[in-house]
Amino acid sequence: MKSIFVGNLSYSVTENTLRSLFEAYGAVERVSVMTERDTGQPRGFGFVDMTNDEEAVKAVAALNGKDVEGRTLDVKEARPKADRPGSGGFRRKRW
Repeated sequence: MKSIFVGNLSYSVTENTLRSLFEAYGAVERVSVMTERDTGQPRGFGFVDMTNDEEAVKAVAALNGKDVEGRTLDVKEARPKADRPGSGGFRRKRW
């Protein structure tokens, strides 16, 4: 399975819109459009997991630079999430 980063999304793009774009190139396992934790507003990027690596490479090549709802997509293979050190379980407020 290959995970794909999709950046520069219009705030009106939904997970269904993103899924239909990528399904034209192969089987899509999962789609997620990232949102702000507090407001629920879209953050302008998302991730698509495709089950077949060859189909994923074709989708990246075809969709990178494509205009969708007035925005030029930035599509590339997602980097693995970096390990971040924990903060000890809770955050202290500084006064």
